[in-house]
Amino acid sequence: MSLIKQYAGVYILDVPYHIDKIYDYYIPAELVGEIYPGQFVMLPFGNSNRKVVGVVCELREHGQEIKAKPIFSICSSRVALSAEMLELCAFLKERTLCTVGEAVRAAVPAPVFSFGKTRNLKTEKIYSLATDKERVSVLIGEVSGDEKPLSSEKQKSILRCLCENGEVDATTLRDTLDITGAQLDALTKKGLIAFLTKEVLRNPYALLAKDEDRSEIALNRAQTDAYNTLSSLYEEEKANAALLYGVTGSGKTKVIMKLLDRAIGEGKTAIMLVPEIALTPQTVSIFCRRYGERVAVIHSSLSEGERFDAFRRISSGEVDLVIGTRSAIFAPLKNIGIIVIDEEHEHTYKSEHDPKYHARDIAAFRASKNNALMLLASATPSLESFYKAKRGIYKLVELRTRYGGAALPEAEIIDMREEMRKGNTSCLSDALSSALAETVENDRQAIMLLNRRGYHSQLNCRECGTVLLCPQCSISLTFHNESGGGYLLCHLCGYRGIVPRECPECKSERLAFLGIGTQKAESELSSLLPYGRVMRMDADTTSRKEAYDAMLGAFRKKEADVLLGTQMVAKGHDFPLVTLVGVLLADASLYMGDFRASEKTFSLLTQVIGRAGRSQDGGRAIIQTISPENDVIRLACRQDYDSFYEREIALRKSLSFPPFCDIAEITLTSDDEEGLKKASEEVANTIIEKAKGDYKDQPMMIFGPFEAPTYKALGKYRRHIIIKCRLNEKTRALFSNLLCDYARERSFTLSIDFNPI
Repeated sequence: MSLIKQYAGVYILDVPYHIDKIYDYYIPAELVGEIYPGQFVMLPFGNSNRKVVGVVCELREHGQEIKAKPIFSICSSRVALSAEMLELCAFLKERTLCTVGEAVRAAVPAPVFSFGKTRNLKTEKIYSLATDKERVSVLIGEVSGDEKPLSSEKQKSILRCLCENGEVDATTLRDTLDITGAQLDALTKKGLIAFLTKEVLRNPYALLAKDEDRSEIALNRAQTDAYNTLSSLYEEEKANAALLYGVTGSGKTKVIMKLLDRAIGEGKTAIMLVPEIALTPQTVSIFCRRYGERVAVIHSSLSEGERFDAFRRISSGEVDLVIGTRSAIFAPLKNIGIIVIDEEHEHTYKSEHDPKYHARDIAAFRASKNNALMLLASATPSLESFYKAKRGIYKLVELRTRYGGAALPEAEIIDMREEMRKGNTSCLSDALSSALAETVENDRQAIMLLNRRGYHSQLNCRECGTVLLCPQCSISLTFHNESGGGYLLCHLCGYRGIVPRECPECKSERLAFLGIGTQKAESELSSLLPYGRVMRMDADTTSRKEAYDAMLGAFRKKEADVLLGTQMVAKGHDFPLVTLVGVLLADASLYMGDFRASEKTFSLLTQVIGRAGRSQDGGRAIIQTISPENDVIRLACRQDYDSFYEREIALRKSLSFPPFCDIAEITLTSDDEEGLKKASEEVANTIIEKAKGDYKDQPMMIFGPFEAPTYKALGKYRRHIIIKCRLNEKTRALFSNLLCDYARERSFTLSIDFNPI
């Protein structure tokens, strides 16, 4: 009778897509009973048997021995994927055509893969007295005794602090007493103090939890109705989805907090997503004060160590609520009761790198596994979400009026063509200039939106019309003006160059700067308001860690009168003293080569207009444009989402755009321009043949190949093939096979993105 052999089905973490599959490995006798699905293991792979890391996805038993290599070891007994996270990685592989390894690395912070090495751990020395307090009193000179008092005042202050407080960590001692490690070492050598080294969890938001605010949340009638509806869905304890659609300032956050109170109070956990880091300080401070240290924060500006410690706190059950940007949706929480996606329309919820997932899809998957409520919230929902709500797939819950009786801002459209005819060459219209001066004079604040950084947007030749482009990318260089001088910068690859004296094509010296960016606007605002304080918030001023928090905090404390910035100033913020909003160029995003251009423009304008008038002072918005008759701009000024939706959804339907189809974007990349052109035509022909053959039962519309909007990036050329279809098991198989067919191609790379944003 043959013995039953145990085997593990394993995915290798770092392999290309075409060989990403389950591999059988033999479990040695000493590891039998120690290995289970979700564990990371070390094993041999390939002809050279190089050591690699894999994740166990299943255990198998075979009555007869099969050809398989043995697992070497378990990477760590403390680090493993839960059954839910393991299923989620498989879901990501199927839905986005990534590898399981890419899915795992999206879900788990990089330091975890060092598997317990101490370099990822932060430690702190905790000091205490090593002698009795009577002797300390003598040494610090409070009483007389056999010993002479210490001569060092710094050492005396250390002993005094430890005598009063017991154990104190080294950081606190250094910061409060202005001492150095040398003084601590001297007292340690004298045997007067001692220390223990303890592990410290890094949590940059821990201090916010000290100022507790657990007051009862008061809801008005509309909010109460919304809460009761959502609460009923939550009570069903099955996977549900709802869209909370409320005008800007309607108090959606209070409804959400009330729901979180209930879920957390019943012993469940929750995830709350925000679209970008700029929104986390305000959101985090609210929730940390309410739920204390049971909150974890995840976003890309955290250090690796901070992300690692947040992951460990969540995994160990020390966290009830996780707040963060897109990647926070992978937080390893158990027993999730509610997942909130705030400002759900934002494009930042879609990843542009493998795995190319949308956080909304991951939230729906996790809600189904936990029988939880997925709650989307927005004043300008994505058309896809509102369409689902209209069809009853999501429960539509509405808040139509502002909280506390505040009125929506009055919006005025300014035709910048008329300003130019009057001889006004400034980026500020006369109306906006007057309104700004009045706002500052009345001791109120203003927000100015210009969704373009830099000083000038391009440099061109007046003689031949040449626009100076980045040598690595097919986009214009932007002029930046710093105190040390000006330079040209590529906002895609980071290339920097000097400003030339002559045109590189015709050698003319008639070069001219065109367009304005936030730097130029800052200069004009400062000239207009000599006694006003202007704060600029864009990618250049917020590159430093904690810059978002510091700048928004300073503006909230009224350390600036005008907050000027790109789209990061437009969304989610609540500044009671802001009574004026200005949009310097409302057309900036309107004429992009993107079928979502109208939706993005409407959303951005509606959101930024909604920053004004959130108190009894009321608010005003001035929208500058060269297209004052445009319906999108006019509807945004009226905050009329319903009319915009009806207009846009009819257009989408007539042209077969989402939500009436899915889009697969195939991108071919190469440094050989001519070779890329031939290869893209070959791939397009292959798809056409498949569409006419094995996949003729799947309706498809195939466009291209054509140059990508940014044709050259980082020295490589890019061409697109666009396919309109319905994504299902069969069409995904087509695209999966396409990736495998061209995987070994050396002259170009091929990637696929479903429903790109």
